Amino acid sequence: MTASAITSNPTTTPATNSIDSITGSSSTLNQANFLQLLVAQIQYQDPMNPQSDTAMAAQLAQFSSLQQSTQSASSLSMMQANSLVGSTVGIQVDSNTTTSGVVTGVVMSNGAPQITVGGRNYGLSQVNSVTPPLNSTTPATPSPQTTQ
Repeated sequence: MTASAITSNPTTTPATNSIDSITGSSSTLNQANFLQLLVAQIQYQDPMNPQSDTAMAAQLAQFSSLQQSTQSASSLSMMQANSLVGSTVGIQVDSNTTTSGVVTGVVMSNGAPQITVGGRNYGLSQVNSVTPPLNSTTPATPSPQTTQ
């Protein structure tokens, strides 16, 4: 995101400046975007009523927490998709069409995992049923060992 991507309303006072539009190729904010917004916030704040440094640190901590949560969700989705490989799944292709087949792979598309069924990729939200592979075995429970 460039500095020209942030525009403010010129008819307001510095204390009430707002961001009217943010444009860019990505729909997610990263740390660099957050820091640019923070610098813009500092630049346009009211010098008679500045934001406290603890409030800025809190915003940064919240952003870091949100970013970690997003990464965890992405990792969880990838693990979920990988666990479907070899399983037979039912897919809701559109409101009138369903299909089923064996999951043969997982690909990342726009930061989200998609499963490959019959040579086509589908999002995890399209899966409506899962049948585990026939050759999968349940882990055996260890038998109690006796000591002598």
